[in-house]
Amino acid sequence: MIKLHNIEKFYNNKVIKTFVLRNINLEIAEGEFVSVMGPSGAGKTTLLNIIGMLDSPSEGEYYFYDESVHKMNEKKLSELHKTYIGFVFQQYHLIDELTVYENLETPLLYQKVKSDERKGRVAETLDRFNIVAQKDLFPSQLSGGQQQLVAIARAIIAQPKLILADEPTGNLHSDQGKEIMELLKKLNEEGTTIVQVTHSETNAAYGNRIIKLKDGWIEK
Repeated sequence: MIKLHNIEKFYNNKVIKTFVLRNINLEIAEGEFVSVMGPSGAGKTTLLNIIGMLDSPSEGEYYFYDESVHKMNEKKLSELHKTYIGFVFQQYHLIDELTVYENLETPLLYQKVKSDERKGRVAETLDRFNIVAQKDLFPSQLSGGQQQLVAIARAIIAQPKLILADEPTGNLHSDQGKEIMELLKKLNEEGTTIVQVTHSETNAAYGNRIIKLKDGWIEK
């Protein structure tokens, strides 16, 4: 599904080249649940953003379902991202001006899903996540745990092939964190490929493979 070949990410300030990722070679098969670990500044979020097509590598090749991502224009990248990928951020990234219902509906509008199907998918998702009672509330009226549930619900409502989760339980207490991880595991068992960035050994153990990053390199 995902092939990264000699991926590097660096920033130039004319005098010095600062590397964030170094010579990343990585393959992720469809249906895997991969945990990316490493200390702060190791390049974990940058790697996730490159896989999610929110950032571009400075050098190297990225193939997604054998398509050359590194050669695509912005429009094609955006289409691929919206069609295949759901993102769960630590800071939720919900749209403050929209209700829970409208936040969930937004990815389906991007995909031009017809009105009746949209309503059905939103209703089904609200029910699945036990957030029917919150559907008319705005993000600021929700607890951190509720906001994260809505963020994950929004990530999966478009039925992505790949979910990328950046510290998905970072702002939650342990019971809520366990609930989120169990949910991600269930989605994986249903066939969704998941790549998560985490500091937690407990959360990492939900995956079937751990990749450790240090100073931008994958540790052997």
